[in-house]
Amino acid sequence: VQLQASGGGLVQAGGSLRLSCAASGRTFSNYAMGWFRQAPGKEREFAAAISWDGGSTYYADSVRGRFTISRDNDKNTVYLQMNSLKPEDTAVYYCAAARRSYGLPVRTYEYAYWGQGTLVTVSS
Repeated sequence: VQLQASGGGLVQAGGSLRLSCAASGRTFSNYAMGWFRQAPGKEREFAAAISWDGGSTYYADSVRGRFTISRDNDKNTVYLQMNSLKPEDTAVYYCAAARRSYGLPVRTYEYAYWGQGTLVTVSS
C-alpha cells in the first residue's frame, strides 16, 4: 500500500485543519488505518485509529473530543479533522495502514505501511 498524506499547514490556535491520506496499491478496505504524529525532538505518538469499515474509532486522550478520524473506502482515503488546535498539536502527522483489518491498533509496530508525513504548525 502506498500512502500520500496532505492538508497540513500553518494555523492559529483554536483553528481547524483537515488532513487527507490517499491510498493506492492494494485493497484499502483490508486495513485498519491510523494517524500518528511526531513533534520535534519527541517520539512518534498515536493520535487516532479507525476500523476497516469505519464503524469503530479510537483516540489518544490528548486529541479526543477535538479530532475526528473518518474514511471513505470508495475513494481509498482516510481523513483527520482537527478542531480547536493547540500549539502542542504542532507536529508532522503520518497516516498508516495496519497489519490487519480488525481492531484499532495504537502502536507503531502494528502498522505496516506509512505515508510521508505532513507538517501541522499551530501558532499561539
